[in-house]
Amino acid sequence: MKENISDYIKKNQEQIFDKLFSLLRIPSISAKKDHKNDMLQCANRWKELLMEAGVDKAEVMETAGNPVVYAEKLIDTTLPTIMIYGHYDVMPPEPMELWETEPFQPQIIDGYIKGRGADDDKGQSFMHYIAFCYLNSTQQLSCNIKFLLEGEEEIGSPSLEAFCQTHKDLLKCDNILVSDTSMLAADMPSITTGLRGLAYWQLEVSAANRDLHSGIFGGAVANPINELCKIIAQLQDNNGRVLVPHFYDDVEEVSAEERKLIQQIPFDEKTYKENIGIKETHGEIGYSTIERTGIRPSFDVCGIWGGYTGEGAKTVLPSVAYAKLSTRLVPHQTYEKIASLMVEYVKSIAPSYVNVNIYPLHGAESYVCPITLPAYKAAEAAYTRTFGKRPLPVRRGGSIGVIAIFEKVLGVKSILMGFGLESDAIHSPNENYPIEMFFNGIKTIVAFYEELEKVKP
Repeated sequence: MKENISDYIKKNQEQIFDKLFSLLRIPSISAKKDHKNDMLQCANRWKELLMEAGVDKAEVMETAGNPVVYAEKLIDTTLPTIMIYGHYDVMPPEPMELWETEPFQPQIIDGYIKGRGADDDKGQSFMHYIAFCYLNSTQQLSCNIKFLLEGEEEIGSPSLEAFCQTHKDLLKCDNILVSDTSMLAADMPSITTGLRGLAYWQLEVSAANRDLHSGIFGGAVANPINELCKIIAQLQDNNGRVLVPHFYDDVEEVSAEERKLIQQIPFDEKTYKENIGIKETHGEIGYSTIERTGIRPSFDVCGIWGGYTGEGAKTVLPSVAYAKLSTRLVPHQTYEKIASLMVEYVKSIAPSYVNVNIYPLHGAESYVCPITLPAYKAAEAAYTRTFGKRPLPVRRGGSIGVIAIFEKVLGVKSILMGFGLESDAIHSPNENYPIEMFFNGIKTIVAFYEELEKVKP
């Protein structure tokens, strides 16, 4: 009798954590150029681990940026092929003084894996690795498996679309599994069925050729910070609506039926406010908090600076002011179109007595996964087996640009089987991952393959 996954985890627990920690110790920070060697080291470590697990081949493949790790185990060309996507790059750990442990010295403390990447996304990707190790070693693989691990997700995956275009045949598959999202709660399973897209710009307003004395020039020369604020004020009204013409032309209007389903998602407004320390929620009129972050687009100023910001006073008119602008987009809105509309509108409202420059920085498309897909049904059944409850389909406010790239280039839908929690502090100091969620994720992934055999089209 073959051992079950729970027994396998228990027997190999020490080895599982040793291997995971070998990845977590590598500071594979894609945002910083001085970590280029760390990126390569992490990619090579993934290759070693995959070869140890018994794949047919594993390669570290070049891109225009950081390398991609590709591996495959092909058991029968007549069987379905599942590709597992993950990313081995992580966010910078700063501010360092807020960490209770060393970010790249992983530890297990009170039932939690502590360290940068513990959840996002080394920990969650590693669940798929362990599930594969188990299925392969016990000869229970029921489909072909491919792995695709990239090193640029945290900076927008700028090299991956070209890689996918070049290697379409290599990446051919039936569905893609991704664990880079979260559940509503540890006892409330959910599957992410939608992601918002993103468009992001930098806005600059300049006037004089140098900073000016505010007493001598104030009132006679335009202040770039004042003018920047006036422009920003014309981008959104008091009801939370974006004022850029044609911004809403392609927005998907979610049906009344789906809005009723959204209302069934457990949500405690009071706890939500207390957890993030706000007096009231705020957003587009006519929509709930969950709807505002899942099915509606949004606009935000992510950064603004200019002039003197040091200690004490300095009476100066700055020569230039800057802002970072961001919109989250919903299905059918394309970031290229929205980026162009924003640039056109800002230029149309820019006063003639200052210089205004706005340019896009990056973007991502939105994504929706139909809950009627056989692979989604398999995931749904797998979560139900592990957690004892049918998972809720949830649209999330975040963006994972590569998911839309897969659909666009490979023509394949992704199933977002995430097991993170809001308390995991991804992108923040003290990132962590509950061991219980880590193990439950492995069990659910194994169950997915078993359920997939039952829902073959």
